[in-house]
Amino acid sequence: MSKDLEPLDAFSEAVIHVAQRVLPSVVSLQVQTGRRTGGGSGSVLTPDGFILTSAHVVDGAKQADVTFSDGGEVIADVTGRDTLSDLAVLRARGDVPPALTRGDAAQLQVGQLVVAVGSPLGLAGSVTAGIVSALGRSLPTRSGRVIDEVIQTDAALNSGNSGGALTDSAGRLVGVNTAVAGVGVGLAAPINATTERIIASLMRTGRVRRGWLGIAGTQVPLRHDLAAKLGRKRGVQVAQVVTGSAAAMAGLRAGDILVAIDGQPVATATDIQALMVEGSIGRRVEVTVWRHGALVDAVAVPRELADES
Repeated sequence: MSKDLEPLDAFSEAVIHVAQRVLPSVVSLQVQTGRRTGGGSGSVLTPDGFILTSAHVVDGAKQADVTFSDGGEVIADVTGRDTLSDLAVLRARGDVPPALTRGDAAQLQVGQLVVAVGSPLGLAGSVTAGIVSALGRSLPTRSGRVIDEVIQTDAALNSGNSGGALTDSAGRLVGVNTAVAGVGVGLAAPINATTERIIASLMRTGRVRRGWLGIAGTQVPLRHDLAAKLGRKRGVQVAQVVTGSAAAMAGLRAGDILVAIDGQPVATATDIQALMVEGSIGRRVEVTVWRHGALVDAVAVPRELADES
């Protein structure tokens, strides 16, 4: 065999291994809401029938028809949806194939092999492969908010791939395919510590409770003196404070640069979202900002973010 073919053979072997491991655990979904019929994909989460998909796949639906790769069919009830992460969980009314092993998108690297499995254009059990093109992308959702830490890949995605699995070369679920941004640009919501909490909450209670400070911010490069003091180059500058919000009551102002919440460093919008969890609601939290060349501490009491699902 020519040595020129060896890299291709190694690539093929890796994709074949993933396909054999993952295909049985990825399902095709059909959803009927009123006069609208839609479809998508999902991944078996647990042996007792929980299935993970994208929230927009089951928008407005209470149940979905689930088809497995071996042709088996069951009905699954929508347990919960979270529009802010574009994740949803269903519960099958019957036996399911083995659950996928979940990985950690935080361990991914640009250039790493990833494999997308789903039902593009209604073609169940389709497998495409590519690489991680970029990490840390942002994706606007239908709710008007943004999913952060999105994975960008060049693995081919089409309508129907939404909700399907994005796996690493070991067949571990590292993302949920959610959007096609253009030719060769696919996006996936990550499986990481934040989304694991969201998934657990959807499985447990059917919803996700979040704290809300009432600010809009944008990521900015930090001035050299502040960057040196904080040990990081970027931060979140407050662009707007909602009147009457927890942030307004705490005295936060547009132009402030968030430094920490409850002593935890804040460098991105994702950092803020990760800290505004259920336990922050109604609890006094210390917010540290950089204002006019000095660190300023304020105390805010986050409220519950209105359910937008």
